Amino acid sequence: MNIFDMANAAEAKIRYLDADYQVLSPGTFVKCSVTGKPIPLDELKYWSVKRQEPYVDVEASLKREMEFMKRG
Repeated sequence: MNIFDMANAAEAKIRYLDADYQVLSPGTFVKCSVTGKPIPLDELKYWSVKRQEPYVDVEASLKREMEFMKRG
């Protein structure tokens, strides 16, 4: 089943903390800041506290980190 097939699918608003996150607005998923892919909250493992961004996987996280390193 696709996450968007669920009748109550909504994007959550999250505050990303060091080893956890706080749900500010309920939902079933967040969108990866790099790929735009939906990430079900129960599968969310990668995020940046500094940038307050979620990532679908470690590759997306590394890609974003490299982008910020290039900017200086």
